[in-house]
Amino acid sequence: MSLSWLHVSIIIFFISGVLFAAAPFIASMLLATRAKSPALYSPYECGMDPYGSAWTKFGINYYFYALLFLAFDVDVLFLFPVATAYADGAGLVPFVKLFIFIVILLASVIFFWKKGVFTWPKRIRF
Repeated sequence: MSLSWLHVSIIIFFISGVLFAAAPFIASMLLATRAKSPALYSPYECGMDPYGSAWTKFGINYYFYALLFLAFDVDVLFLFPVATAYADGAGLVPFVKLFIFIVILLASVIFFWKKGVFTWPKRIRF
């Protein structure tokens, strides 16, 4: 098997990519200061000394709100390119398709509302 210029260029590109990725790590190991301070091992909290344990419990409602925001944000972002693509459509079919999508989105909001996801508890028990 003989090596062509294409093979050589791929090998050179691969080696240069590995070196480009490894160079900052090697440079930081060689050039970084070697200070051993106890402050380096504490978590950074805006310049304030941390207090308490890092393993505190959070209510699951935070995660529900984050997931709901992410789901609806992606859905709403989906509406913009679809609406511009359907703007050139003929007739009522694009409008009906977008209307069905928005109705499904609204039905999911009503479903989550009925399940009580949007009601914040008075007290979160741990």
